[in-house]
Amino acid sequence: MKAAPAPIRAPSVADTASLPARPLALIAAGLLVFYHLGLIFYGLTPNLVARPLHMALILPWVFIFTEGRSPGSRVSGWVLGALGMAASVWVAWNADALSDQYGFVESGFQYAIGAVLLVSVLEAARRAIGWPLPIVAALSLAYAFWGHLIPGEFGHAPLPHASLMGTLTLAEGGIWGTLTGVSVGVVAIFVIFGAVLNAGEAGQGFMNLSAAAAGRLRGGAAKVSVLASALFGSISGSASANVASTGAVTMPAMVRLGYPRRIAAAVEAVASSGGQIMPPLMGAGAFVMVELTGVPYTGIVLAAALPAFLYFLVVWIGIDAYARRFDLRGIDAADRPARRAVIVTSAFFLVPFTVLMVAMFGMGYTPQFSACLSIIAAAALLLTGADGRIDLRRAGTRLSDALISAARQVAMIAAIILCASIIIGVLAVTGLGVKITSLILSVSGGMLWPSLLLTALACLVLGMEVPTTAAYVICVSVAGPALTQLGLSPLQAHLFVFWFALLSTITPPVCGAVFIAAGMIGENWIKVALTAMALGVGLYLIPLAMIAQPALIELAATPGAALLAAAQIGIGCGLVSHGLIGEQRGLRTALFLLAGLAVLFVRPVLGN
Repeated sequence: MKAAPAPIRAPSVADTASLPARPLALIAAGLLVFYHLGLIFYGLTPNLVARPLHMALILPWVFIFTEGRSPGSRVSGWVLGALGMAASVWVAWNADALSDQYGFVESGFQYAIGAVLLVSVLEAARRAIGWPLPIVAALSLAYAFWGHLIPGEFGHAPLPHASLMGTLTLAEGGIWGTLTGVSVGVVAIFVIFGAVLNAGEAGQGFMNLSAAAAGRLRGGAAKVSVLASALFGSISGSASANVASTGAVTMPAMVRLGYPRRIAAAVEAVASSGGQIMPPLMGAGAFVMVELTGVPYTGIVLAAALPAFLYFLVVWIGIDAYARRFDLRGIDAADRPARRAVIVTSAFFLVPFTVLMVAMFGMGYTPQFSACLSIIAAAALLLTGADGRIDLRRAGTRLSDALISAARQVAMIAAIILCASIIIGVLAVTGLGVKITSLILSVSGGMLWPSLLLTALACLVLGMEVPTTAAYVICVSVAGPALTQLGLSPLQAHLFVFWFALLSTITPPVCGAVFIAAGMIGENWIKVALTAMALGVGLYLIPLAMIAQPALIELAATPGAALLAAAQIGIGCGLVSHGLIGEQRGLRTALFLLAGLAVLFVRPVLGN
């Protein structure tokens, strides 16, 4: 007789943040958080002041406030952290003078400052996410300095070292470019918002609402995982973090109810990966997309809404097919949260989200200012809990958890963006991006679909080695112009690349979300990956459908056509999912797959 599952409990910040709340760390976290909030309320701050100070505040969280390092690594961390912070502060202090140099280095001391900044950024990224992205950035730097020695069209004209170093480190290009501006002004604010939400009762509200909505259904525990991961993932923006947090609760619950381990792990990996495409926040990539496309944040959210809904709908259909095959039951009534608990705990995320939506869509405030108002609302809710008591000691603990968690996450994303900014800067100053664009157009014969497949392959390969946001930024920088030249709108091209940058979270040979889920539950990762690919088939098909049926992302302009396209794509993906997972085999499977693909890519009679 199987044991009944324990009531579903949301993971707390303490579950996932191993860094102890040391006084020095709390002071550093408070400075980082209030600096970024202050930038929004204070008004205009010169870029060469705001962006270097941003780097100065995140470096301690990569080099100093870390655990499990060797003595040598700790010492080098203190040294590099101190040097990098000093160099960043020097740039901010001398911003006015540097702006008059027009991107040229004027002394040996300034060369040293530039070298320290580049080394600090590369090493910060290596410590934060591993070797691959820093290696790509280092190779791009080598190309910038010595690419003129390469014969043929992929070489470039000699670049004066004073101009190259100045552009990359002392001017508003390179590491102080527009991507870093997004990290400072928008990404950091929404990361802080997510950390404050998760420090209180909002996480439990997500879990309770999901369990109440889907727990009683066939395959209910898996469907709870989908809903909870979609909600968590929208504010975390990281598939791996999402698996580690919500998966710690949902996967054991599924196993106790008799779900095969490969299905439990695959559900969590697929659902957590989808969190990054889930409006309204969508992690860091959405804000980078705003900067790169010029489309307002609200436009990005509306364009992404229907594709995200379809993704989770297809996952839901797949779970239902598995539930029929394996007789997967829902959560017992005794283990589902009471109605009062659902209502009370849901308020802890509904109130801040309502403030965000009203401020942004109703009052017309910028996303970052709206997020600041939501942070204030969420912070006020830290004073109380589902028990209705005002507890200052508990609120103090929650606030310190929120500060530490926010600082760590801001630093992680900033380390990625700063390193990616080096690559983008090199692409710009050397013209390499234009050359790669020409290569894509040449290899594809100037045809759209071969170019899309080449881009998708590049996203998959790059995404195996670097985080989704970095893979998206790099791929869209080189492939985006080619796709727009072939007739796609900028938003179409960017959403296509952004979705395919997610492929590597569930696609072998390097599938981060699958590895984590399989390791947590003790299942063979290949079995989990194959199951995840079947469940997450929408991740492969929906970006292609966005190209075949562009009305899907035009919800704001043509809602009727967008809904018709969504219905057609949903039916097509549902047929493919049922063909891959359902009980039928052989010819019937082939018929489902062919019918689904036909529905997906045949132009509708009504609509676009």
